[in-house]
Amino acid sequence: MEWTDEGIVLSARPHGENAAVVTLLTPNYGRHAGLVAGGQGRNAQPILQPGNRVKAKWRARLLDHLGNYTLDLAMSHAASWLDEPEILAIMSSACVVTEASLPERQPMPGIFAGLATLFSLPDADLWGPAYVKWEMGLLRALGYGMDLTQCAANGSSENLIYVSPRTGRAVSQEAGAPYHEKLFPLPAFLLGVGEWAAADILQGLDLTGHFLSRHVFAHPHSRLLIAQAGDLPQARQRLADYYRKQCENVKADVA
Repeated sequence: MEWTDEGIVLSARPHGENAAVVTLLTPNYGRHAGLVAGGQGRNAQPILQPGNRVKAKWRARLLDHLGNYTLDLAMSHAASWLDEPEILAIMSSACVVTEASLPERQPMPGIFAGLATLFSLPDADLWGPAYVKWEMGLLRALGYGMDLTQCAANGSSENLIYVSPRTGRAVSQEAGAPYHEKLFPLPAFLLGVGEWAAADILQGLDLTGHFLSRHVFAHPHSRLLIAQAGDLPQARQRLADYYRKQCENVKADVA
């Protein structure tokens, strides 16, 4: 059995003395693992960094075998952002969330395209809101999409400032006022309005994180990535902590 496709490196884990088990996201074969001989070597390490775009050839004797990868580097995304901890944290979170959430070997061309677009953004200021929107797209692709077009209570499309944690539908300011403590704030950038700051990105991460935890990671397929049912991957938690720290710094500067 053999196939060739492009892929994004999600992870590379040591196997034996010199090899590595590498998991890719490919448009035609989905989340797919394979063995890379010499994957722990100095020459292979730059290729196997999470987020890298590669050209992959997979071979196995039988379709259900782990198989072997031959990989050629097409683009090193992380190398362009080594001085940007925010971008590196987003890239790490996106790779781990993808690996932890997708079923194995099922084609996901839409998710691949979204991840490739995220990693190709040239403007650092766009990565935060783009990542939150990417998680929303991932939820939608897995069947847990949110409806932010109109109020769940009265059908209005005006003054949408909340999201229901139960239904994932938007709620207007008037309808949500009596229950505002139980609702998620709806960041304006998710409606294509206005600018954003770290606090807005954190609100967006809290929103998507709730539905990832409730639906996608409620029954995790990997205890290596999700220690307990309902947890978010550690890289995803670190990303939220990054923005939380940014918010704290802003408050300290104001004070």
